[in-house]
Amino acid sequence: MKQIKVLGSGCRNCEITANAIAKAAEQAGVEIDLVKVTDIAEIMSYGVMSTPGVVIDGTVVHSGGVPGPERIRAWMQASD
Repeated sequence: MKQIKVLGSGCRNCEITANAIAKAAEQAGVEIDLVKVTDIAEIMSYGVMSTPGVVIDGTVVHSGGVPGPERIRAWMQASD
């Protein structure tokens, strides 16, 4: 199971990102643990200065703006 964190204040782009990740995981049949992180200190601990940020299994894979559908699908296909 992949642990995916969406880092951000809960803004519209953060919600869009979280929803797109959940949808892509469902379509790919990938089990994920999706967590929304809104704590500024925790977000900063990942070195993310621009949100939304995406962390998969402890690694920052995206920050700033909504990731495109192709990129999100690629995250679901990456091996655990």
